[in-house]
Amino acid sequence: MVEGGFTKLFQKRLFFRFAQKYQPLGSGEPEEETHEECELKIIEQEKEVTVLPPKDACKCHKEDLAKALHVDLQTGLSEFSVLQRRLKHGWNEFSVENTEPIWKKYLDQFKNPLILLLLASALVSVITKEYEDAASITMAVLIVVTVAFIQEYRSEKSLEELNKLVPPECNCLREGKLQHLLARELVPGDIIYLSVGDRVPADLRLIEVTDLLVDESSFTGEAEPCNKTDSVLLAAGDITTLSNVVFMGTLVRYGKGKGVVIGTGENSQFGEVFKMMQAEETPKTPLQKSMDRLGKQLTLFSFGIIGLIMLIGWLQGKHLLSMFTIGVSLAVAAIPEGLPIVVTVTLVLGVLRMAKKRVIVKKLPIVETLGCCNVICSDKTGTLTANEMTVTRLVTSDGLQAEVSGVGYNGEGNVYLLPSKEILKEFSNVSVGKLVEAGCVVNNAIIRKNSVMGQPTEGALIALAMKMELADIKDIYARKKEIPFSSEQKWMAVKCTLKNQDQEDIYFMKGAFEEVIRYCTLYNSGGISLSLTPQQKAFYQQEEKRMGSLGLRVLALASGPELGKLTFLGLVGIIDPPRAGVREAVQVLFESGVSVKMITGDALETAVAVGQNIGLCNGKLKAMSGEELDQLAEAELSSTVKNVSIFFRTSPKHKLKIIKALQRAGAIVSMTGDGVNDAVALKSADIGIAMGQAGTDVSKEAANMILVDDDFSTVMNAIEEGKGIFYNIKNFVRFQLSTSISALSLITLSTVLNLPNPLNAMQILWINIIMDGPPAQSLGVEPVDRDTIKQPPRCVTDTILSKSLILKIFMSAAIIISGTLFVFWKENPKSGITPRTTTMTFTCFVFFDLFNALTCRSQTKLIFEIGFFRNRMFLYSVLGSFLGQLAVIYVPPLQKIFQTENLGVLDLLFLTGLASSVFVVSELVKLCEKRCCQQKHTKGHHN
Repeated sequence: MVEGGFTKLFQKRLFFRFAQKYQPLGSGEPEEETHEECELKIIEQEKEVTVLPPKDACKCHKEDLAKALHVDLQTGLSEFSVLQRRLKHGWNEFSVENTEPIWKKYLDQFKNPLILLLLASALVSVITKEYEDAASITMAVLIVVTVAFIQEYRSEKSLEELNKLVPPECNCLREGKLQHLLARELVPGDIIYLSVGDRVPADLRLIEVTDLLVDESSFTGEAEPCNKTDSVLLAAGDITTLSNVVFMGTLVRYGKGKGVVIGTGENSQFGEVFKMMQAEETPKTPLQKSMDRLGKQLTLFSFGIIGLIMLIGWLQGKHLLSMFTIGVSLAVAAIPEGLPIVVTVTLVLGVLRMAKKRVIVKKLPIVETLGCCNVICSDKTGTLTANEMTVTRLVTSDGLQAEVSGVGYNGEGNVYLLPSKEILKEFSNVSVGKLVEAGCVVNNAIIRKNSVMGQPTEGALIALAMKMELADIKDIYARKKEIPFSSEQKWMAVKCTLKNQDQEDIYFMKGAFEEVIRYCTLYNSGGISLSLTPQQKAFYQQEEKRMGSLGLRVLALASGPELGKLTFLGLVGIIDPPRAGVREAVQVLFESGVSVKMITGDALETAVAVGQNIGLCNGKLKAMSGEELDQLAEAELSSTVKNVSIFFRTSPKHKLKIIKALQRAGAIVSMTGDGVNDAVALKSADIGIAMGQAGTDVSKEAANMILVDDDFSTVMNAIEEGKGIFYNIKNFVRFQLSTSISALSLITLSTVLNLPNPLNAMQILWINIIMDGPPAQSLGVEPVDRDTIKQPPRCVTDTILSKSLILKIFMSAAIIISGTLFVFWKENPKSGITPRTTTMTFTCFVFFDLFNALTCRSQTKLIFEIGFFRNRMFLYSVLGSFLGQLAVIYVPPLQKIFQTENLGVLDLLFLTGLASSVFVVSELVKLCEKRCCQQKHTKGHHN
C-alpha cells in the first residue's frame, strides 16, 4: 500500500511539472482529463514491457531492442518507468520460499520413527504409573531433539556467514545520469555500464563493447573467458554461443561494455537454474532409512515380547491385565532410549570434526551418508582443477624443451630445461629467455595479490616470466601501437621500442601457430636468426599437435622489425592444471571402491588430458558427450553411465540426467561443483558438495556440504568419517541390545518360572544407567579407524541390525545370562535369597556389562589392534562405572539403598574371571572371522 501511494504521488508530481510547462488558456478541467488519459496511456505502455529471452534478444537490432523495451539508449529509463516496471517484474533478486519458522524446524526433529516410538513408550509408562521411566525417556528425547536442532541451526548460520550475495552494486544510466545502484533495483530496460572486475548484475543484451571478455565458467564450466560482441546474431544456438548477451553472476575479466537489461531475478538465466533447483527434492539419507527400519524392527520386537508373556501368563492361568503390564514394562525397557542420543552425539562429533577440517555440514545425517557413497560426480573447472591457467611446457624454435612447475598466478615454481632438469633464470638460456620475454611484452594482463586482472592466458605468461625473474622486462620497452586479438585473425601484436635508446621499432606477436608462422621468415637458434625452412615448419607443426593432444592450449610467439619478417621464437603450452592433492585423493577413493566421474562443459581433448593427469579409472578412460547422452533411452542410460568416467560438453540438464541415471542403477551419488550450472545436480544428488571460495551462492544453497577451502581431498576425510560413524552406531546397538536382552531374559525367566527375582528394582535401575549411560555413550565417540577408508562403501540396503550383528548380540546375551544364572544358582542357599546372593548376581551382571562394552568397541578388530588408550572417554566411563559398583557394594549408605553387602577379594576375582568370558569368546570369534577372510582372500588371488 505504501509503495502504491508513493507511486501515485510520484506520478502526480511528474505530470504536474509536465502540465505547468504547457498550460493552455481557459478552464483546466478538460485538460486534467487529458493528463489522466496520458498518464494511463504511459502506464499501459509500461505494463506491456516484458522480459526478452536471450535467444530472442540476440537477434534484435539496437533500434528494435529500444522499441521492445521502451527505452532511450542514450538517456536510459525515467524514475517513473522504473517504478511501473518494478510493480510488474518485482525486485532483481530471488525469493527463497523455504523460510520455515524456528519452531517448525524444531518440531520436524520429532518425525524420526525411533523418537515417536520412545514417546509412545513414555506414554505407556505414564499409563502404567511408572513415572520415573516416563520422565527419563522424555528427558532423553528432548536432549536428542535439542542437540540435533542446535547443530543444524548452527550449520545454517555458518553458511549464511559464508554466503556473499550475487552482484550487489552496478553502474546504471537513468534520466541521462550515470548512477551507482544496488543490483536488486534494476528492471528490464535499464542501461548498464560494465568494466573490469564487475559481476554482471542481470541478463544484458550488449549494445557497445570494447575488447570485452567475460568469465562464464560458473555457467558453462569453460575456464577460458568468452569474447563478447555487440553485433546482431542471425541464429541463436546454445547459451554458450550467444556472444552479444552476458548473464547475471558472470564476471568481466577484461575490457568494457554497455548493455540493456533483458531479464531480472527469476526471469534471468540464473533464475531458471534457481527454479529448477527448487523443484528438485533432496533424497532421504541411508542412515535415516536405516533408523526407520530399526525403529520398525524394535516395535515388532516389543509387540512380540508383550504377546509372548501374555500367552505364557494365560497358559499358566494368571491375570491377563497384570501380565500385560509386565509385558509392556519389559517392552519399554527393551527399547534403547540411549540410541537416538548416541546417533545424534556421534553425528554432531562427526560434524565438529569435519568443521575442524574446514567442511561445513548443513544436515547431520549427511555425514554418515558419505560412508555409503560409491560414485562421486565432480565438476572439472574450479573443483578438480584450480581455474587458474598455467604454463606447463615450452618448446623453443631451436628444438629445446622445458617444463614448468607451480600452479596459478603467484609466481612460485621453476622452469626446468629437459632432459638435464637445469633450473633456468633470466637469460641463462637465450632461446628460452627470448620466448618468455616475448610472452611478457605482448601482454595486457596485470597480476595483483596472486590474482589476474585481464585474460587468464595472458596472466599465465606473466606468471611464467615471474618464475624466470623476467616479469619487469616489459618496462624496458615503450609501446607505440597495439593490434588487438580478434577471433578472425587469431593473433595479437604490439609495436615497441627500447626506452632511452635510438633503435628501430620491434614487433612482438602471439597467437595460434598456423597464423603466427605465416608472418615469420626466420627462426631463433641460440640468439641468432636463421632462415625458416619447410622442415623447421613441419617440426613446429608436429610439436604443436603433440602439445594439443595433451590437452594444452598452444600459443606461438615471434618478434622482429616488421610484421612480414618476424623471427619465430617457439611454442608455449597452457592448461588449467589439477588442484594439489586431487590425484592422490582420486587414487585412494578408487582403491576404496568409490568411482570418480568428471562432468565438464569443456572439449574432449582438455577433459581427457585432465582425466589422465588426475588418474581417473587408473587411466582406462571412457568419454561421452552431452549430445550422445540425449540420444540414449532412459533404461540404456542407466547401464551406460556406470562405465563412463568423463562427460564433456554438458549442460545443467545433462548433469541432472547423469545423476538420476546413476541413482536408478542403485548408486549413492555425491556431486561436487561450484557453478550455477552445478546447482540442480547438487540438490538432486544424495550428497551435494559445494566449494566455499569459488562457489556461487546458488551452488552453496543447493548443497548439503561446503568445502570452505575448496580442497577436493577433504571429501576423502568426509567419507572416512561417514564410514566410522556407522560402525560406531552398530557397536553401540550391539552393546545395548545384548545388555537389555540379558536383563529382560533374567526377569522374564524368573517371572514365568515363578522363581525369586535375582535383581531388585534399584539394582535394575543401576544396570539401566550403565546400559544407557557413559560406557554406552562413549562407544559412539570411538575414533575413526585408520583402515576405514579402505573398506568398500556400505550397501544402502544394509540394516543396522544385520544377521551377523543379531547373532553376536544373542551370543553375548547367552553368555551373560548363563554366567549370571550360574552365580545366582551357586550363591542361592536352600533357606532363600540373602543379600549376598543378590550382591554376587548383581555384581556379576555389571562386570559382564563392562567386559561386553570393551569387546563392542570394534566389530572386526581385536582390542590389541585398536589399542586400549585410543578412546579416553571410554576408559574414564568404564573406570567410573567400576568404582561406582565398588561404592554400591562397600559404602554403608548405598548398601542400604541397593540391599548389598561386602564381598571378599576372591569373590571379586572369581566374578572378574567369569565375566571376562564374554570378552574372550567375542575376541576369539573376531579372530576366526579374520582367518576365514584371509583364506578366502588368498584363494581368490590364486584363482
